[in-house]
Amino acid sequence: LVIGLLSILFGILYTGGPYPLGYNGLADIFVLIFFGPVAVGGTYYVQALDINYIVILAGLAPGFIATALLTVNNLRDIQTDREAGKRTLAVRFGATFARMEYLLSILIACLLPVGLVLLTRGNYYSIIALGSFLFALPGIKIVFQKKGGAPLNLALANTGKMILIYSVFFSIGWVI
Repeated sequence: LVIGLLSILFGILYTGGPYPLGYNGLADIFVLIFFGPVAVGGTYYVQALDINYIVILAGLAPGFIATALLTVNNLRDIQTDREAGKRTLAVRFGATFARMEYLLSILIACLLPVGLVLLTRGNYYSIIALGSFLFALPGIKIVFQKKGGAPLNLALANTGKMILIYSVFFSIGWVI
């Protein structure tokens, strides 16, 4: 109930209120938190009635990929966002920053299973999630080609596919 209410509240605050998060460079952190540890940890809690820090850490991976999705969208829209007064991180710090944020978000997500294996000394099969990085490569290439518009739509689609593939691979690896 608390997670649901907080999600609704921050959903409203994302574009509404006196200081909309999405218009002031705070969207990235809220996407990371709410599409990652909150979603994964909340789902785990509902099923196990337990809060587990390993699950919270594992939730960072989809959070980072969702952040990459937002970042490529903001990179694509950097000019129109600037004109509209939307101060995303891409607008505030520039296209080079956005490209690096995209790359680092993908890399951190892909390396998280390795960290979790080292931390837990188990769940070795979760490393198969690294295979999703192959699906990220075309998007990374597009993002760093410094083109806008339609090519970035393809990077957006590739990143969306990556989050699905990553989640499936990671889940299978965790269950095996």
